[in-house]
Amino acid sequence: MGFQCGIVGLPNVGKSTLFNALTATAAAQAANYPFCTIEPNVGRVAVPDDRLERLAAIAKSARVVNTQLEFVDIAGLVRGASRGEGLGNQFLANIREVDAIAHVLRCFEDGDITHVEGSIDPLRDRETVETELMLADLDSLEKRVPALQKRARTGDKDCAQQLAAMEPILALLRDGRPARAWRPASPEDAALVKGFQLLTAKPVLYVCNVEEASAQDGNALSRRVFEMAKAEHASAVVISAAIEAEVALLPPADQTEFLSSLGLDEPGLARVIRAGYGLLGLLTYFTCGPKEARAWTVRRGAKAPEAAGVIHTDFERGFIAAEVIAYDDYVALGGETGAKAAGKMRAEGRDYVVADGDVILFRFNV
Repeated sequence: MGFQCGIVGLPNVGKSTLFNALTATAAAQAANYPFCTIEPNVGRVAVPDDRLERLAAIAKSARVVNTQLEFVDIAGLVRGASRGEGLGNQFLANIREVDAIAHVLRCFEDGDITHVEGSIDPLRDRETVETELMLADLDSLEKRVPALQKRARTGDKDCAQQLAAMEPILALLRDGRPARAWRPASPEDAALVKGFQLLTAKPVLYVCNVEEASAQDGNALSRRVFEMAKAEHASAVVISAAIEAEVALLPPADQTEFLSSLGLDEPGLARVIRAGYGLLGLLTYFTCGPKEARAWTVRRGAKAPEAAGVIHTDFERGFIAAEVIAYDDYVALGGETGAKAAGKMRAEGRDYVVADGDVILFRFNV
């Protein structure tokens, strides 16, 4: 199941440094000039989850497999990107393909790293990128309207429905507000709008890139971003991409000591990954046994057969039942045998909605 979170922002805000740290590679070239990332780089990262290690210890699993999330490093946008400035058209197309956006904002001063706007102002930078995305969405919708109107006049009901769904979003965009501010009146409207592939309909996580000294608590610039995010019901996290890049190069045994020396309990990347995971509306369920303890990703609200299909399409096609133990019960009762003896393993059918942390054994027949 491929869920992608695109890393966007202006040039030289730390996007590629963040990406390199996320994937612990140097796949994305980090350089002090715009457009150093010409093609989007894709990296898959493990989603940190302490529950998995605990389950593996109880089940005495020989192997532990985390679930993963894909991050896409997209080259920096500049003013005029919606009109093709810089490498605008290519960048906008890359953003259109991802499921959510991690918007990196520069919240640090450094005279050695140039800023495309000449000064440091994360709220201005956020507005620059957001405006370009809104202009691209507005242009995309306005180009579709004449053809839809023509077909709607001939009695085409589908086109009439699309036009009706477009109207409130066009009004928002013309008023300088993103498409995600729109609230669908029905699931049908939501499905129609999803088909428009709007850039500003995607959920956003603001990543405040601060200097090393502010990695724990942030700074005045990041606090302004958090206030803005709260006002628009968005999420924000603080990281120091420079620290994360250093941590990624250290042996695992040395990482904890290095972070502790800086007063940090965990890498900032763990917060970014978890926030990106939540942003996409995902949850984790587990399978456990002597051979393997594994975390699996499924969308929030998924029913048991869909969750089974994440493992293998045969599991979904031949689904019979899901034997489910809640995570807390599995841990408290010492695993499957104890949970079963205490009556805490239950058989669920096709309509069961999977809960975060469920430990599941699927029964199927193909």
